[in-house]
Amino acid sequence: MVGEPDRTNSASGAPFQDSGERGAGSGDRVDLALDPYEWIDRALVTIKQADWHRSPRVIESLPGTEVVVDGCELLNFGSNDYLGLAGDERLIAAAITATQRFGTGATGSRLTSGHKQLHQDLENAIARLKGTEAALVFSSGYLANLGTIAALAGKKDLVLSDRANHSSLKNGALLSGAKTIDYQHCDLGDLRQQLELHRTNYRRCTIVTDSVFSMDGDICPLPQLLDLAREYNAMLAIDEAHATGVFGATGAGIVEHFDLVGQPLIEMGTLSKSIGSLGGYVAGSASLIDFLKNRCASWIYTTGLSPADTAAALAAIEIISTTPQLRQQLWQNVTCLKQLLTERLPQLPLIPSASPIICIELPDARTALNIGSQLQQAGIFAPAIRPPTVPTSRIRLSVMATHQAWQLERLVTAIERILSSTQLS
Repeated sequence: MVGEPDRTNSASGAPFQDSGERGAGSGDRVDLALDPYEWIDRALVTIKQADWHRSPRVIESLPGTEVVVDGCELLNFGSNDYLGLAGDERLIAAAITATQRFGTGATGSRLTSGHKQLHQDLENAIARLKGTEAALVFSSGYLANLGTIAALAGKKDLVLSDRANHSSLKNGALLSGAKTIDYQHCDLGDLRQQLELHRTNYRRCTIVTDSVFSMDGDICPLPQLLDLAREYNAMLAIDEAHATGVFGATGAGIVEHFDLVGQPLIEMGTLSKSIGSLGGYVAGSASLIDFLKNRCASWIYTTGLSPADTAAALAAIEIISTTPQLRQQLWQNVTCLKQLLTERLPQLPLIPSASPIICIELPDARTALNIGSQLQQAGIFAPAIRPPTVPTSRIRLSVMATHQAWQLERLVTAIERILSSTQLS
């Protein structure tokens, strides 16, 4: 089954420890004659028995609302390409031109090997979109989150993280060595309680949250989080991965959606979703970006973004900034699909969502796999998401601006038919 890369309940992403593993100090002697790799096979057996085993599928076509998956033509509701730009001819042309001019790779880390003007142009474009003084581009969104949190916090510091955060944020906090406490998902009362109990015991504090939660589709209460950050003298870092290009009057994200542009925030995100390319970014004050250039290991020691990816992202930001109709069409499609689902399937267990991510909650992993398989047989690609990525299994639907009305109708018809013969409780 397709992997679920976005969120996990544990920082490592491991489902559980294999029952045959023993920790140091257990009192048992280790048999040095045993195969040191044998435990991997036993762990895989355990994963498969829990219906948690995953593997990627082969996509044989351009990104879009219709894709060829493992040889089958399917309607695509499993993509984070919210604006449909990943297969856009303008991005492809920009990538080709950049490759012809600058080659296929950046050849080394930017501090040691230098960078192209393209990299600076992209960072300037991101800063303009976000309304910040500066921005810094990373080779992936994961590296942006991992390195930024690790650079901002240390052993004398406190990180308060939403329990539903992306694993890159959680792993960044662990890597920092800071005291890390998860607060209940979007629970301002619990966050305040943690701040009241722990803030004065630590040198610095960072509140960390996704802005749009990738596996539920809900959004963080950003204005109230900012108020708490001010009250308790804390930094606030938000991951705008699923919000950039989608929310706000110009597509700048949740910060713009709540009219908080210019407030003291650390904005992180990816170039691989609405922006249709590859890479990540951090946007904020000029001093923050200068600090990260000198202290963020996942930027300092990583080869820069390829010319093709950089140019494609630049082209996408230009489209996002000048074509609000794409965003308007996306939200029309989101509204249409939600109306179809609630009108025709009023008992459907939908997880509350305020974004283009719509999830059907299911009782267990096996049911999710079964419905995902039936959807594929009906010509629909909609991934089953299971633990440990999420606490409860679900079918995750992603709406795109380029979906047509008939495609939304076909999806709902397929769900309606499948659920009519499926017991969900």
